[in-house]
Amino acid sequence: MTPDEIEASMLAAFNDCDAASCPLTDTQKEILLQVVEQIQGNSTSRASAIANPLDELTPEELEAFLQFVKDEEQRNRTWKVQLLNDWLLENDSGTVQFIRQRYGLQWLNRVESYHFDKYSYFEDALKLRIGDRIEVSNALWEWVQEDGPCQREWFPCMVIKVEEISNGDDTSTNCVVRFFNGAEYEIQGIYEWNRYNWRWPQK
Repeated sequence: MTPDEIEASMLAAFNDCDAASCPLTDTQKEILLQVVEQIQGNSTSRASAIANPLDELTPEELEAFLQFVKDEEQRNRTWKVQLLNDWLLENDSGTVQFIRQRYGLQWLNRVESYHFDKYSYFEDALKLRIGDRIEVSNALWEWVQEDGPCQREWFPCMVIKVEEISNGDDTSTNCVVRFFNGAEYEIQGIYEWNRYNWRWPQK
């Protein structure tokens, strides 16, 4: 079979999974397609799609884009939705108009929350929302040492509640997550003192 025929067969299999009410996640599909391409010895095109798309921006473009994302998050708006709305309504996107003109929808679709982790000065700008998938560390509920018997592990979960707590002049944010076995866990100070113990999913 040619690589195109194999990929067509995989896409047909994905559709069969959807029809059987057992859909695969985008990550699972990406992994399966990547494995097929590696078997065929043609992994470069898919590997380039997995690379951090933010690295493709010039320093000036990156600064403008990160500022746009930060501003939208502070207004409690989803930055990607705002850009897509601008594009659909043919509105000018201001300082990030270059994204549409130079990079396009394909680039935008590649940008995931974890891509921002590389820019440590920016990581707190993305706020958690109900339904977000994150990974939490076992350091939240057990003693973890880098060189000890219990080492840091990461567990996938979903955000089901985000609540800002005010105590006089001090404010903090608590977050409740649900693991895929149904267990729930409340993380206090998700941004303030527990930021080190969660991350965006590493695809």
